[in-house]
This record gives sequence, structure tokens and C-alpha cells, in this order.
Amino acid sequence: MKTYLLYITGIVLLAAGCKQKKVDQTKAAEISTPTKQEVKLPPPYETKSVSNYCKVIGWPAGKMPVAPAGFRVNLFADSLRNPRNIYVAPNGDIFVSEANTEVKGIKKIGAKIIGVAASQNLGKSANQISILRDSNGDGIPDKREVFLSHLNQPYGMLILGNSFYVANTDGLWKYDYKSGQTKITTPGKMILALPAGGYNNHWTRNLRANSTGTKIYISVGSGSNVAEHGLENEMRRANILEINPDGSGERIYASGLRNPVGIDVQPGTDVLYTVVNERDDLGDELVPDYLTSVKQGGFYGWPWAYFGPHEDPRLKVKRPDMVKKTLTPDLSLGPHTASLGLVFYNGNKFPAKYKNGAFIGQHGSWNRSVLSGYKVVFVPFADNKPAPQPQFIPMPLVVA
Repeated sequence: MKTYLLYITGIVLLAAGCKQKKVDQTKAAEISTPTKQEVKLPPPYETKSVSNYCKVIGWPAGKMPVAPAGFRVNLFADSLRNPRNIYVAPNGDIFVSEANTEVKGIKKIGAKIIGVAASQNLGKSANQISILRDSNGDGIPDKREVFLSHLNQPYGMLILGNSFYVANTDGLWKYDYKSGQTKITTPGKMILALPAGGYNNHWTRNLRANSTGTKIYISVGSGSNVAEHGLENEMRRANILEINPDGSGERIYASGLRNPVGIDVQPGTDVLYTVVNERDDLGDELVPDYLTSVKQGGFYGWPWAYFGPHEDPRLKVKRPDMVKKTLTPDLSLGPHTASLGLVFYNGNKFPAKYKNGAFIGQHGSWNRSVLSGYKVVFVPFADNKPAPQPQFIPMPLVVA
């Protein structure tokens, strides 16, 4: 049984066929999500789109993220090379994928000029997975080694039986694995090629399996902001793919998900959930990132529509049919929060109100005049759905 909470990495996841009313996008839209959350969407370009890059300064000695009353944050590991994702094995071993976007030449100069280089690591990617083991549970790893190296921007990890899966940006790899081993020693095999790279860190490929281990879900973000390079550049992208554990049987499980980095399977229901990074350049309050259950075969709008059937005005090729079929997500997480991490909590150490709720790690975005995100939020669930009136419980990643 999964009993882990979300570990923070770096700065730190409608009924079909209903008749939809045409949306007047010159006015603010007041909509109700399937969970009865009221969301206000301003018209596109109500505010100017901005580039507002933060400057990463690191944590001063003795300082930790601020947690809510009753919680405490301790340092578990440091000096990792751009940790992007964490996977906790059934035996408690903790695997960390270390990778980043590499920028060279004139692009690197441009990144320094506009401030991107101060907000993230753009140097040589570590392209490795480290293993951390805390044998006695004291919160201090007694073993730390490089588990697997020479990868290509790894992100998602998964253990099924005697196999260890790694989602590189360009493909899913499968390795022989035995519980407790601290290093992969045999060659792996790519069992599924994936479209590589992507717009603004959309190179990440995450992994989850259903409760029976018979299906693997793979998140693949878009290759652009709003298909500005053409739809041929978006083949098999902005999707969650589904395959068999041997790499066969690929199908698109759900589509129109711009960048569904965080994915997790809800305990007890086997329903797949995701947190999605929505599009840039429509203004401070557009578009909300969101948490949603993922409907098999569902379409969630990208690139033609956002947060339900709200047409993006920038698409040269109009697809009113795709706008009309767009599903409204379950819960807004706020605009430009870059919600990346998602995990359901089914442990027993936290107060009862946290049981079966979802923790979401927000990276924070550059596309807002007042920065948002940069924290962990908790979304309580009731009757296996996000609470109709959710009370977000912030765990800010700020220096106190």
C-alpha cells in the first residue's frame, strides 16, 4: 500500500454529448466545474502578458520551508543535480531523477538576458537516477548512490514486479530489477519510442500503473504553447498514453492535456488523475492550471479551447467541433502556478482529514506579474471526488 507523501523537488500533477452554449469571450465567464467549484475566467488579454522570472538564491543555513501548524519540514537530501521527480519503491527506497533543459550558444545568451538563467539550471544535464535509503526511518539517508546513469532527460520511474521502468524524454526503457538492489547492472531495452523535447520544459514524461499492474500510463506534454509550430509537431503529444507492461498496445487514453506532468491513480477507485500546466500569454489570470480525473477517451481542449469550451483566439485553424467537445476539468488550481507534482495520501500518520486527499507541488510560473505557485497545496476529497468547496492548505516554499 502506498503510504508516502509528496517529496518536494527543486523549488520544489462533463458528461459527453451535453449541449454547450456558445461562449462570449469579450466578457468574463462564470463557470461551475463538475465538482461545483465556481471559477471566473476573464476575457483573453484583459491584462498584458508578462515575463517575470524569479531568481533562485538557495536556502540560507538553518532555514526550511514554512509548514502548517502541526507539521515540520526537515532536510532529507541536498546537493542533487537538478532533482526533477521522486519515486518511492514498495520497499521504501527513494529514487530521484536528475535532469534539466540544456541551453547552449546564442540561446544561452538570450536566457541570461531575459532572466531565465537565474530561475533554473540550464547547464549540462546529469541524466541519472540516484537512490536514497533510510533504513531506520530517522529521516537521514544511510545510503545514497547513483542507481542508473547515461540516460536522456529521465523523469518518470516505475517498478512492476521484477522490472524497473524509466521514462526518458525520447522513450520508455525497461530494466531487470530485484527489490533492494542499489544499482542497475544489466542493459535495458527501449520498449516505446516517444516524441522528444518540448516547449518550456515539456520534455518530462511521467509514469503510473493501474492497481493491477496491467496498464502503464505515460504523460507527454505538448511541443509548443498553442501549436504555433503546426499540428504535425504535436503527434502523440499533449496526451496521456496507455500501454501494456511490455510496451505493446499503445493507445491515447486522453488528449488535449497541454502538459499533464503530475499523474496518480486514486486509491480504491483506480481512477487516473492529473494536474495540468495550461497555456501562456493570455494574461495574468488565464489560464488556470487544474486538477482533474481523467476520462478514458476524454478531450480537454488543447490547443483549441481552455478550461471547458472556451476558445483560444490565437488558433488560425478554427475547430468549433473540438471546442464543443472539450471537457471541463474538476478543479482550478489558479493561473500560472505550474502545478507539477501529484500524489494521493493514504497513510496513517497525518490527521484523518488528510486521508485520501491529494497533495500537489506547485513550481510557480514566469507568466504572471505577481508570481503565484511556489508551494505545496492539499486538496481534500469527499465521496472520492475533490471537495465541492475545497479548502486549500498551503505549505509555502518561502524563507521565513
